[in-house]
Amino acid sequence: MSKIKKDLANVLIEDEILLSEDLNDSRLYFNRELSWLEFNQRVLEQAKDENHPLLERVKFLAIVQTNMDEFFMVRVAALLKQMRSGSDNIAPDGMSVEEQLSAIRSRVQQMKQDQQQCWSEQLRPQLEKHSVRFIEPDQYTPELRAYLSNYYQQGVHPVLTPLAFDPGHPFPFISSMSLNLAVVVQYGPYEKNFARIKIPDILPRFIPVPEELAGSRYGFVYLEDVIKDNLKELFPDNNVLDIYVFRVIRDTDLIIQEDEAGDLLENVDRSLKQLRYGNVSLLQVEEQMPKELLQVLMENFEIEQGRGIVTRTHTRMNFGEWFSLLKLPLPQLKDAPFKPSVLFTRDQRETIFDRIRLQDFLIHHPFESFDSVEEFISAAVKDPQVIGIKMTLYRVGSDSQIVQKLIEAAEDGKQVAVLVELKARFDEKNNIVWARRLESVGAHVVYGMLKLKTHCKLCMVIRKEGDGIRRYMHIGTGNYNPGSSKIYTDLGIFTASEQIGRDVTDVFNYLTGYSGKQNYDHLLVAPRSLRRKLEEMIDREAEVARSGKDGRIIIKANAVTHPSVIQALYRASQAGVKIDLIIRGICCLRPGLPNISENIRVRSIIGRFLEHSRLFYFQNDGSKEMYIGSADIMERNLDRRVEVLTPILEAQLRQVLMEKVLQSQLKDNQLSFELLSDGTYGRIRPEDRDEEPYNSQIAMLQAYTEASN
Repeated sequence: MSKIKKDLANVLIEDEILLSEDLNDSRLYFNRELSWLEFNQRVLEQAKDENHPLLERVKFLAIVQTNMDEFFMVRVAALLKQMRSGSDNIAPDGMSVEEQLSAIRSRVQQMKQDQQQCWSEQLRPQLEKHSVRFIEPDQYTPELRAYLSNYYQQGVHPVLTPLAFDPGHPFPFISSMSLNLAVVVQYGPYEKNFARIKIPDILPRFIPVPEELAGSRYGFVYLEDVIKDNLKELFPDNNVLDIYVFRVIRDTDLIIQEDEAGDLLENVDRSLKQLRYGNVSLLQVEEQMPKELLQVLMENFEIEQGRGIVTRTHTRMNFGEWFSLLKLPLPQLKDAPFKPSVLFTRDQRETIFDRIRLQDFLIHHPFESFDSVEEFISAAVKDPQVIGIKMTLYRVGSDSQIVQKLIEAAEDGKQVAVLVELKARFDEKNNIVWARRLESVGAHVVYGMLKLKTHCKLCMVIRKEGDGIRRYMHIGTGNYNPGSSKIYTDLGIFTASEQIGRDVTDVFNYLTGYSGKQNYDHLLVAPRSLRRKLEEMIDREAEVARSGKDGRIIIKANAVTHPSVIQALYRASQAGVKIDLIIRGICCLRPGLPNISENIRVRSIIGRFLEHSRLFYFQNDGSKEMYIGSADIMERNLDRRVEVLTPILEAQLRQVLMEKVLQSQLKDNQLSFELLSDGTYGRIRPEDRDEEPYNSQIAMLQAYTEASN
C-alpha cells in the first residue's frame, strides 16, 4: 500500500476489529481536505479514461485545475489562517492544522505531476494525431519565428508592462491566478535585478498558427513562449539572464461584517474590493527556478519556509485555460449532443397551472430541459390571475432570463419578493447587480440572513382562482441557472400541494421577516429542524432493524462530513440497517469497519454530467419516505445555511426516483468508484462482478429520450 493511501486513511487498522464504543474516535473519520483531493483525483481519472471522447478528456483535465484553484482559494487559505492565528484546532480525524497542510502539500505535488503527465504523455500526443498541434519553442522554424515576432510587435508588446523590483521600485502586486514571468536582468557588468511581467489575460493563451506554418490543421503556440522569445524588445540595453513562469493563488474568502445596523449589500460590495489583496495560499513555479529567485518570491509573498505551499512544475501551468479547446470544430472528439425532453409544452387548452393543480411533476436535469422551469416563471408573469411571485436566488448567471421575467412581473404591478444571496461565493458581484436591478423596479429584495447563507431553491407563485388563493411551487436541488442545468444532474418538483404550500409560505416569512417558526409540517428546514429530523429518521430505521425487520437507507448527495449525522449512520449500521451512500465528493464516513460500519457502502459517480442532486430515501417499515432538496450532509449546510428538503408525497413519483435514479446509480459499473475502509477508492468494473456494462447517465439519457418520443 502506498504512503499516500496511508496518509489518506490517517490510521490503518490492520488485522484487527475496531471495537471502540466511542463514535467520536478519530479513527472512524477520514480527513475532509484529503477526501476532497481524492475526489479531484477521480476527476483526473476521467481525463485518462479512453472511453471518453478526446476533447472531453481535455475538459476533465481543465476541471481538475479549476477545482484545485478553488480548493486553494478557500480550503487551504482557511487552514493557513488558522495556522497564522496559532489555532490548535484538531479535525474530527485527529489531524492538526499543520499535519493537514503537510499532507495536502504532499498529495497536491503528486497530483500535479499526474496531471502534467496526463497532458504530455496522453492527451497532447493524441491531439496531434487529430491535427491539433502545440508547438514548443525548440520546434519553431525560421518562418514561424518571423510570423510570431510580427504577431508580438502588433498585438502583444504594447500591452506588456514590465515592473522592476529594486530599492527604488516596490515589489509589484501579483493578482490571483495570473500567469507571470520572473525575469532576471543584468544591468552593466555586475548588477542583477528582478522584473515581473504579467501575461495579459485579455489575450488568448493559445495563439493560432496558420496551417502552412504549423504543419497541422490546428496549430497553437503558447503566449508566454512568444513573450519569452521577444524579451529583448522589453529590455533592449540589458542582458536577460533567466526567465521563469510563476503563478499564485490568493485567499478569496470574503470577510463580511454582518451587523444589523449596517447595509449587507454595501458591506459585501466593500469586501469584494479588498478581496484581491488576500494572502497567497499557493505559489507555483517552474521546476528549474533557482532557490535564490524562489526565496525572493516567498519572502515577498510572506510564505514561511516549510509552512506555505509551493509546487514546482516541469510543464505548463493553469490547465484551466484548456477549456478553450472545446471550441474547436471537431465534433467527433466530443460527446454526442442530445436534445433534452420538455416537461411542459405550450397548450392553448390548459395552462401550466391547470396541469400542476391536477398532479405533481418531477423534473430531472439535464435530461429534461430547464426551459420548463423558465416557462413556469414566464407563465406566472403573463397570467393576469397571478398576483405574486416569491423566489430564492443563489447562482443565476449573468444573463438570467428568470430575473428578467421577475423584473417584468414587478413592472407589471405583481407583488415580487426575492431573496438574492449576496454571499454566494464567486457570484457576489453578479448577485449585487441583480439585487439592485430588482430593487429599482419595485421588487421586494432581501439580501440574505444574518450569519447564514440562503442556499434553498424555492419558487412560489400565488394565483387568484375561483375557489380562492392557490399556491404553486417549484422546489429544486440545483440553482436557477440554465447554464449549469445543462451539465449538472439536478431534480425539481412542481406541486400545488396545500400542505407544502403552507410550509413554503412560512419559509418565505422566515426569510423576509422575523418569523420564529422552528418546525414545519412537511418540509425539513435548516438550520431550524433539518439535521434533527434527519437523525431521527436514521434512528427510526435503526429501531426497525432492532425489531427484526429490514431497515434501509439510501442517500445521494455531494458530500458527507457532519460528525453528528455520521454517528447516526454508524449507529444504524450497528443495528443492522443496510445503507447505501452515493456521494460524489467528500466523504468523511469510513465504511466497512466490522461492528461499526460494515453495513454501509459508499460509492462515487463521476461522468459526463456532474452529479449534483440530493435525494434521501428511508424505507420506514414499508411506509416509504423520500426527500429531495438543496442540502448536503455538511456542517455548513445543516448548521449555517437555510436549506430545504421537500417530501415526495406521491408514491408513483417516489417509484420513479427509486428506479431512474437510485437503483440505476447503484447498478452503475462504468462511472462508479467504491470507497474502501482504508480511504482509497476502487473503480467498479463489470468484469470484476460478472455483470453487463451499465452506465447510469447513458441509461437515463436513453430513458428520457424514449419517453419524449
